[in-house]
Amino acid sequence: MTKTISTKDKILDVAIDLFSQNGYSGVSIREITREVGIKESSLYNHFQNKDEIIMTIFSMFQEEFAKTLPPIEVLDVILANSSIEQFFAKGFENFKEHIDQPVNEKLWRILYIEHYRNTQARELFLNDIIKKTLDFLEVVFEKLIALGKVKPFDPSLLAAEYQYPMFSMLVEYNMLRFDGKDTSLIEKRMKDHLVFLLDIIKIEGTNK
Repeated sequence: MTKTISTKDKILDVAIDLFSQNGYSGVSIREITREVGIKESSLYNHFQNKDEIIMTIFSMFQEEFAKTLPPIEVLDVILANSSIEQFFAKGFENFKEHIDQPVNEKLWRILYIEHYRNTQARELFLNDIIKKTLDFLEVVFEKLIALGKVKPFDPSLLAAEYQYPMFSMLVEYNMLRFDGKDTSLIEKRMKDHLVFLLDIIKIEGTNK
């Protein structure tokens, strides 16, 4: 049993590495099995075909990305006991730590490559990365307004004003990391964006 799980995990690791470099269509089963060190026939003990491998990888991404947002049920406690600066700074750092993990970095790269060619990748991009994050942030801003920490702007607008610039900068951050280039400037811009937005929307005089 241990050997089967280990082989399956190695197939996934190799597939993630190859797909992140060459895209799904640019990698064959033969290349995957050669890198793993098994016969092609052995791969089918673990996956029906290459499609099942990429679908498993998308599921892995979905699970990992879901960890970047705190559970809704603990949100009230977190927001009540944090300043808005602390809350968003912590969220930014958590997300950056997620992206900086080598496997997650490759998963993001696969999604970038495949989201125009694969319906599942596109659904992940639109629903999990964009819509669910915006929905979560809308709830956050609704609660912050109710707590008197944020001015009563439209919560959905606040979510968009925060997320869309931040997401585009995170894409740039990922690209720079891929090329091994310096990311200090884009990291500063992301932090400055956060400070700028919060200075505009927060209610002065609140301690938390």
